[in-house]
Amino acid sequence: MMWKLHLRRLLFRRRVVGPALLKCWQMPLPATGRDWRQVSFLVVDAEMSSLDVNEGELLSVGWICVENGAITLDSARHHLIKAQKSVGQSATIHNLRDCELAEADTLAEVQLRFLEAAAGEVLVFHNAALDLSYLNQLSRREHNAPLLLPTVDTLLQEQLLLQRRGIAIKPGDLRLQACRDRYNLPSYPAHNALLDALSTAELLVALARHRSAGKEFQLRQLL
Repeated sequence: MMWKLHLRRLLFRRRVVGPALLKCWQMPLPATGRDWRQVSFLVVDAEMSSLDVNEGELLSVGWICVENGAITLDSARHHLIKAQKSVGQSATIHNLRDCELAEADTLAEVQLRFLEAAAGEVLVFHNAALDLSYLNQLSRREHNAPLLLPTVDTLLQEQLLLQRRGIAIKPGDLRLQACRDRYNLPSYPAHNALLDALSTAELLVALARHRSAGKEFQLRQLL
């Protein structure tokens, strides 16, 4: 996993525009043989105006760190992003209105803060494919290269766990709160980027503790 990321970074390095992404890449990649409690994770969630990256735009991003196997609440950040178009009917999902986004930070500003926070971290998402489609699109536009950062997807981790147990996966079983319910985690309001990042961070800690059963649980088992 890490050697592939390293190789891809070498291939993209000469074409990267600007210093921010290269500075992020300067931090060494974590060793996959480390116990998960020795790894620093940046748990991220984004809200967007469409599930289709070719039609929608990023509206907000939230993140929080997990270090030494625990969530660090003072690391929590939530950034609204100035929209180029009306959010339209998507406001009924994320509750972000055009008036709230009119004076928000620009995509470029938020992306720089994100790269500073992500340096040396393992990213964590619930349904990484969706969030990364937007974040990588932004990275390609601003820096001419994808993020190329190690990533854990709690949705995929839960899917694999259910499959190993021979449990049939029904529609909705892999939603964030449905996964949290299996660890007796409380319900939070959905579709707020920071709250969803916190929810995902709690899920990460719960599933890692469950799977480790008090023993060493290596990063490679999460990737």
